[in-house]
Amino acid sequence: MASLFKKKTVDDIIKEQTKELRGTQRQITRDRAALEKQEKQMEMEIKKMAKSGNREACKILAKQLVQLRKQKNRTYAVSSKVTSMSTQTKVMNSQMKMAGAMSTTAKTMQAVNKKMDPQKTLQTMQDFQKENMKMGMTEDMINDTLDEIFVESGDEEESQDIVNQVLDEIGIEISGKMVRAPAAGKSLPTASPKRKTQISDDEIERQLRALGVE
Repeated sequence: MASLFKKKTVDDIIKEQTKELRGTQRQITRDRAALEKQEKQMEMEIKKMAKSGNREACKILAKQLVQLRKQKNRTYAVSSKVTSMSTQTKVMNSQMKMAGAMSTTAKTMQAVNKKMDPQKTLQTMQDFQKENMKMGMTEDMINDTLDEIFVESGDEEESQDIVNQVLDEIGIEISGKMVRAPAAGKSLPTASPKRKTQISDDEIERQLRALGVE
């Protein structure tokens, strides 16, 4: 029941019209076929009357044949017109859909343009560029300050000492320029001998005498 009260869309109307036009085209085709059959029968009748010598009947039938052929030709014209109407209907439907799509697009563009203020967008881009430049300058200033701090605190020399120590540990000497590293294992630092942890009795007595203790 709900479909009975449903409002027809343009597509629904176009479909109905197309269906009606197809039905009309089929009916025209059937009428033409009937006229062609009648035309053949009339031609046979005219020939029959001509053989019998009935001139008046031949004239009457000939006039009817002319009218019949005109009617048949009209069916071709009507059929062509129906085909043209069907094509025009489809073209109009396509144009309406295009117009609807353009209308929707135009509304969307209007909504976007309302939301997007060109001056505000330009100002935002300029502000971003300005702040980006400030950030770059700030970063450069921080890096320069850190470099100065490292240089003043002697970290540069300490860093060089660390580098030299590492090079010495792996057996590379620096004398103006880096020279070939010696064979592995030859320049590795050797462990310093352990100091004696025990003192001899003679050493203890010597120290006591130096202190005046007998």
